Order: sequence, then C-alpha cells, then structure tokens
Amino acid sequence: MSKINLEGGEITIIRALGLSGVPISGKELKSRVGAMGEVELTETLKTMIALGYVSSTPDLDMVEDLDKVSFSVNSGYSRALKEALEPEKKGPPKRARRQ
Repeated sequence: MSKINLEGGEITIIRALGLSGVPISGKELKSRVGAMGEVELTETLKTMIALGYVSSTPDLDMVEDLDKVSFSVNSGYSRALKEALEPEKKGPPKRARRQ
C-alpha cells in the first residue's frame, strides 16, 4: 500500500469520523467539522469515498443527502490513515551501519 497524503479538509474529516470504523450520521459529522461548509464537506467526502478511505450508507450523491447518510472510515485503511495523521510517530530510527 502506498503512503497516504492527506490535506486539511481530509484530516479534519478523518479526525471527526475517528479510526474505529463506527458509523456516524452526516448530521453528526457536520456538527463535528464545524467551520467546513456543506459543499466543501460533501466534495471532500465524495473524493475520500472514491479513494476507498471512507464508506457511506447509502451513497452520497448531493449536498441535500448529507444528513441522511452514515459515514465510517474503511477499516482496511485505518492503519495507513493513522500514520498519515501522525507522521512523526513512524517508529524507532534505523541504526546507521558502521564502516
């Protein structure tokens, strides 16, 4: 799996959803992301759904559907997304080889 690079809106959404995979409603998600507008939230979610990072039930088609849809982080990507959120926690540094 390749390294995931997240941008500001994507980071906000992943943090609001959490990495547990528990679905939350679109209405709850809107309240958690606060300052992000509905159009920006919808477009960012659609992108993340297309990439497979987020799942939605039922499908998200339009801004008007946002309150009726449940979202969750795809469990197959949760580890990679966690690493993308916390890039400084990569693990112990590798030792240099003596010469």
